[in-house]
Amino acid sequence: MMKSVAVALALLEGAEAFAPAGLKAAAPSRAGVARMGYENELGVIEPTGFFDPLGLSANIDEETFAQYRTAELKHGRVAQLCVIGYIVPEIYRFPGEIAPGVAFADIPNGVAAINAIPALGWFQMVFLIGAVDYWGFLGDFEAGKPDLAPEELEKRKLQELQHGRLAMLAVLELLRHDSQNLVKPGFDGLDNLITGFPFLYN
Repeated sequence: MMKSVAVALALLEGAEAFAPAGLKAAAPSRAGVARMGYENELGVIEPTGFFDPLGLSANIDEETFAQYRTAELKHGRVAQLCVIGYIVPEIYRFPGEIAPGVAFADIPNGVAAINAIPALGWFQMVFLIGAVDYWGFLGDFEAGKPDLAPEELEKRKLQELQHGRLAMLAVLELLRHDSQNLVKPGFDGLDNLITGFPFLYN
């Protein structure tokens, strides 16, 4: 569990490194100037096109848009880790204890873990993630940043956005299915939590 948290912290703090060009730090003279729209920004793809039903991008400056994009990247990365966090415990458990006398192997997978994790375990996770997100002491890592041509880098940034958005939708469905199964066990007639990957249990 703590290994997963450490990986999550490292990924969270590197989100700004992949923000679209020109959005990481808006020019001082334009920071407070609202733009008419962001319909041509990275991430506007078919079939949805420019999707902003709540109008969050209306009449905001580039600095605010950059903050929104960084938040989207962070949420997408956390969602990807969450999906992995749902799948991996079905086939592997870390050795050791999450708290004195409570082994990782004793914690059930999914929503059922909420009540099974002791207060000390929750404190560790909330404190570490909150500290990194608030103070950002892990910084921006140079390791792992590929040296790519501008066209390829733009393609990779779009792929990261797409993967994050898909993962956010996947997490919502995993939580819905898991919660429903917790309330009414076996409602779907299946024995396993991750029903989309039956090969995990072979």
